[in-house]
Amino acid sequence: MKDTKPPLLAVLIDADNIPARHAEAILKEVTSYGEPALRRVYGDWAAPRLQPWARKVHALGLVAHQETANTKGKNASDIALVIDAMDLMHTAKLDGVCLVSSDSDFTRLAQRLREHGLVVYGFGERKTPETFRAACNRFIYVENLAEGAEVAPAADVAQALDAAPPAAPEAPPEPPRRDPPARAVPVLVKAMLGAEDEDGWVALSAVGHRAQAIAPDFDTRSFGCAKLSDLARKSGAFELKGAGSSLMMRLTPLVKPKK
Repeated sequence: MKDTKPPLLAVLIDADNIPARHAEAILKEVTSYGEPALRRVYGDWAAPRLQPWARKVHALGLVAHQETANTKGKNASDIALVIDAMDLMHTAKLDGVCLVSSDSDFTRLAQRLREHGLVVYGFGERKTPETFRAACNRFIYVENLAEGAEVAPAADVAQALDAAPPAAPEAPPEPPRRDPPARAVPVLVKAMLGAEDEDGWVALSAVGHRAQAIAPDFDTRSFGCAKLSDLARKSGAFELKGAGSSLMMRLTPLVKPKK
């Protein structure tokens, strides 16, 4: 009988680099890729700015790792996250790792995990450097997850982390930035190359898989579209035929001017 168990994933969160307001949406997105069997969040919980994360620890089933910076300007959380990831790579039976951070310092970690055969999902803000995004199998912008996120009930901070100091309010979220659909055309064209039939048609599903292989951060939500078919239509560069799983797309034929 075929094993139908979902892939086992470890979720490692750098609390210093991701606003806590994205926590529920990130974990919801993770479940679309597999089972978040291990959920850890790293930070110095004595810092008031991390208390929004502290309030989510119990509600979201996170394990909080206390990392005190012994030297000013040094991020002990990053080092602890990397050490744990390497330990898990060798000892845990995982199928993939979700690295939640906008910090390019995790680029080599993502590369090493992939070299070991693990699937790496990156989660970060749009400011995340390209080097880290490209090192992941797939990179998801947390801004794309903001709409429709559910707010979990807050856990008592005193119970979660031994009466932490009063929480510093998070900066208000900025409206999600959307790119124009036409900006997706170059990636989609590359994804179609070599896969077209004699009339230029390519299966829409194949284009989607190849587009993510070409650009790990490719996401139709970045262009304000829920589905690839919507993006292809709105871009104005493609035509579609068929329906459901048999949907096909091709470049819109150029209309030659009349002489």
